[in-house]
Amino acid sequence: MLTNAQLINKAGAIQTGSINHGLLNPEQARKFIKQTFDATNLVKLVRHVMRSAKSGEIDKIGIAARILRAKTENTDDGYRAGVNTQVIEYACKAVRLPWEITEETLRENIEGQQLEAVITNLMTAQLGVDLEDIYLNGDEDTPSSDKDYDFLKLNDGWIKQINNGGHVYDASGDNAMSLDIFYKTLGQLPNKYNNGKLRWLMSPKRAQQWELYLMNQVIAKGGAVPESVYSQPVHIPTVSCPSMSDDKILLTDPQNLILVNTYDIKIRKTTEGKEAIMQDKRFYVCHLDFDPIIEELDATAIITNLPSLN
Repeated sequence: MLTNAQLINKAGAIQTGSINHGLLNPEQARKFIKQTFDATNLVKLVRHVMRSAKSGEIDKIGIAARILRAKTENTDDGYRAGVNTQVIEYACKAVRLPWEITEETLRENIEGQQLEAVITNLMTAQLGVDLEDIYLNGDEDTPSSDKDYDFLKLNDGWIKQINNGGHVYDASGDNAMSLDIFYKTLGQLPNKYNNGKLRWLMSPKRAQQWELYLMNQVIAKGGAVPESVYSQPVHIPTVSCPSMSDDKILLTDPQNLILVNTYDIKIRKTTEGKEAIMQDKRFYVCHLDFDPIIEELDATAIITNLPSLN
């Protein structure tokens, strides 16, 4: 499989005038997006959808429960099980990642020309990390006074969507972290979603502090805590998400979280033109778009205002 650096260089081979224009073909676009997703724990697990149109609908198909009926020979009672169809709307927002490398850096670095590939891979890895951050924490209503306004306003992320339409457990009334918080949150989800596919999504620090809390309980009260409780509260595995804040935990099936991208991924590179010549630089820009959506909000829960474990 081509690396992101190779994809960028291959895309840059299409030259018009002094600028290299690279519109990736569908196969290259899929590879580029997949390698970007591989930079994080969570995004590898969620559902990925590629579309040609920047906005549209994704079909959601479901089947009701308890649809069996008694069989009677040589009769047709007219009963037929049906399929429930709905749609989820999406609207991809365009973003870009520009960077530059000075020719002097390439000449003087021990990596030489390989440094370009190293920096390209670092940039695309960071692109994956930043995308996970916006998938989770994006909020188009971010106040303009916020220091991260330009970043967070790009799109509405999963946390905002779950806060607005999923099941919310406010832990501000709990004096300390405990298993009760996990049980109370799980209890808000309908039983049909408690099917072995759920995952707790939490920051690494929160997961480590939860382990410390349990160890302190053992030391203070004696006894032993089963190993599974550390990594699987309420028998549900955890997924470490560095982009999440320590005071929140999400509960859902990762496949319930959907990332929509289009094939319209452009990678451009130029080493010519007045600016490049005067500054002796190489300029790069990666253009793409995305929309993080949720298939079933009723199958999501969030714990907010978690007490500190310090």
